[in-house]
Amino acid sequence: MHIDDRTEWLEADGLGGFASGTTSGVRTRRYHALLLTALTPPTGRVVLVNGFDAWVDTPGGSFALSTQRYAPGVVHPDGASRITTFSHDPWPTWEFETPDGTCITHELLVQHGIGATVMVWSLMRGHGPVVLRVRPFFSGRDYHSMHHQNGAFRFDADRSAAVVAFRPYDGLPAVISLSNGDYRHAPDWYRQFLYTAERERGLDDTEDLASPGEFSWPLSGPGEQAVWILKAAAAPAPEMRTADDVVRLVSDVRVAERRRRKGLATPLDRAADSYLVQRGSGRTIVAGYPWFTDWGRDTFIALRGLCLATGRLGDARDILVEWAGAVSEGMLPNRFPDHGEAPEFNSVDASLWYVVAVHELLQLAPSRSKLLTSEQRQALESAVKQIVSGYAAGTRFGIRMDADGLLSAGAPGVQLTWMDARVGDRVITPRIGKPVEVQALWLNALSMASQLDSTWREPFERGRASFLDRFWNEETGRLADVVDVDHVRGTRDDTFRPNQILAVGGLPFALIEGERARRIVDAVEQRLLTPLGLRSLAPGEPGYAPRYEGDSSARDAVYHQGTVWPWLMGPFVEAWVRVRGNTSAARRDARRRFMEPLFPHLQAAGLGHVSEIADAEAPFEPRGCPFQAWSLGELLRLDRVVLPEPKRAARAGKAEQQWV
Repeated sequence: MHIDDRTEWLEADGLGGFASGTTSGVRTRRYHALLLTALTPPTGRVVLVNGFDAWVDTPGGSFALSTQRYAPGVVHPDGASRITTFSHDPWPTWEFETPDGTCITHELLVQHGIGATVMVWSLMRGHGPVVLRVRPFFSGRDYHSMHHQNGAFRFDADRSAAVVAFRPYDGLPAVISLSNGDYRHAPDWYRQFLYTAERERGLDDTEDLASPGEFSWPLSGPGEQAVWILKAAAAPAPEMRTADDVVRLVSDVRVAERRRRKGLATPLDRAADSYLVQRGSGRTIVAGYPWFTDWGRDTFIALRGLCLATGRLGDARDILVEWAGAVSEGMLPNRFPDHGEAPEFNSVDASLWYVVAVHELLQLAPSRSKLLTSEQRQALESAVKQIVSGYAAGTRFGIRMDADGLLSAGAPGVQLTWMDARVGDRVITPRIGKPVEVQALWLNALSMASQLDSTWREPFERGRASFLDRFWNEETGRLADVVDVDHVRGTRDDTFRPNQILAVGGLPFALIEGERARRIVDAVEQRLLTPLGLRSLAPGEPGYAPRYEGDSSARDAVYHQGTVWPWLMGPFVEAWVRVRGNTSAARRDARRRFMEPLFPHLQAAGLGHVSEIADAEAPFEPRGCPFQAWSLGELLRLDRVVLPEPKRAARAGKAEQQWV
C-alpha cells in the first residue's frame, strides 16, 4: 500500500457521520476528522474531534507517531516517516517502527450504528517500558466550516474513573472519552493547521484547534494495548466504571464489527455498505463522502448497484417507499427535505430515475414476494403513475410531454439535468429543450408505466418514433445532445457529449439498436472513453477543458466540459456488450478491457471506493469526492448484472430468491 497524504480512508457509521483521513496520517481536508457526527442523520454534520498528536516514550527516546502540516508549509512532527505498513481491511491499521526498534500498531474503526470511534494501539515489540501519549485536537463546528481560536471554547473536563467528558460549546453534544489510560489536563491552542486539499480548491485552508489535555498509557510489554473510544454524548453506550470495562467493550466492538464486515461478501460490498444510512425511521443513500449528503438523482442511480445488484432488496424497498410519499405535481425533490426546509424540485431526471429503480425492484420481487406488502407495492406503483401523469400533463420549469411524445423541459436560470453546474447566476450547461438522456429516461418510464396502465403504450410508441427520427445525425453517426433547443422547434445541438449512451445502454430498454447503435458506441469509445469513465465533452469541442482545477468558480465552469465521470462507465459498457450481441465472449472482453483498468483506482484515491470525477487527460488524476455512491454503484452493477461471472451470478440469484 502506497502511504501518502493523497490516498484517503473512510470509516462510516451508518448514520451519516464518519471518520476519515489519509494513509500518512496528515489531515489535508477540513473534513478529515476522528469524530464527525450527524446530529439529524444523515444531515447536521459537525466535527467534534479533528485529530491528535501521538508519541511513544521509550528508553531510547521520545518518538512521534503522528504528523501535522502547519502554515505556511511546516510539517511537524515526523511520525509519518515511521509508518512501515498500512492496511484498510477490515479497518485502517498502521504499523510504526521507531529508531530503537519499538514496534506499535494503531487500529481505528467506527462502530456501525453507534458512531463511536474506537482506537487501539498495540505494542508488538519493545526494549524496556513504553509510554504512549496522545493529545487530541477539538473544534465543534459545522463540517463545511473552519475553526479559529476564541474565548468561548470551554476546555473544562469532567473526569470519572475511565470516562472524561468535554463540553466545548453550548448547542453541541458533549465528547465522551472512554479509555484504559490516564488523563492530564493541560489546555492549549494549536494554531494554523494547513489543509492542502482546500488550498488546491481555492478555499480557506487554515484553522486553529483546541487541545484540553493529554492521555497516556504505560505499555509494559508486547501484547499490551492502549484502548480509546470517542463518541458524542447522544450516542448510547454501556456505563463504564473501570478501565477493564472499557477494554472489554473495545474487545466486544472489534469482534462484532469484524463479524459484521465479514458478512459483506467482498470489498466492494463492504464499500457499498458505507453509503446506506439511516434517515429518521427509514433508509437513504449518501451521495458521497466527505461533503455530500443524500440527493434524489444520486440515490436512484446508485441504488441500482449498491442495493439491487448486491441483493439488498430490503434496503432498496425502504428507500423507495420512503420517497414515494414525496411526489409533488409529478416531481420528486432532488434533495429530500429535512425538517422545516422547503423541498428543492430542480431536477427533471430524478423522478425518472426513480421510476427505473422501482421497475427493477418490482422485477426482482414478483407479486407473491414477501419483500413487499400490498400497501408498499401500491405506494410504489402509485408514485410511478403520479410521476408519468404529472410529467405528461405539465409541471414545474416547463416540463411537459410534447405532441411528438417527447419530454420538453427547462427554464432560463435553472439547471435541470445531471449536468447541473452553475457559476453565480450563470448555468454552464442549460440544455433547455429536449435533452437526449431525458428522452431515454422518459420513454423507459412510459414503457414501464404502460405495464400498469395500457393507455401509456401509445405515447411511448409515438415518442420512440419521434426520437428515432429527430435525434439521429447520419453525417456524424451519433445522436444530438438536445433538440428543440430553448424550446425552438426544429433546432438541435450536436455537441458531442456522453448523454446519448443512455439510449443504447444503462437503462432497461434500449431505444437505438442495430447498426446505428454500434456507430454511437464506437464514436463514444473513440472520443470519450478513458480508463476511469467517459469524458463529459469530446476533445476539440468548444469549451473543452482537460483539467478540473482552480478555485470553485473555475472548477464549476469545467465540471461537465470534459471532466471524466466514472458512473458513466456503467451505461457505456452495457451498451458496448449490447451492440455485440451480449455474448459471453463480449462480456469477458468487456470485463478485461473496461473493468480491470478500474481496479487499480480502488487503491489510489478513496481506498476501496471510486471517485466522483477525474481529469479528462492523462494521467486522469482523480478529482472531486473520493468516495462517490453512484460511481461505486455502477461498478457493482457492471460486476453483478451486466458482466456477471457465472458463480457470482448464481450467488446473486440466491440472494434475490430469499425474498420470493
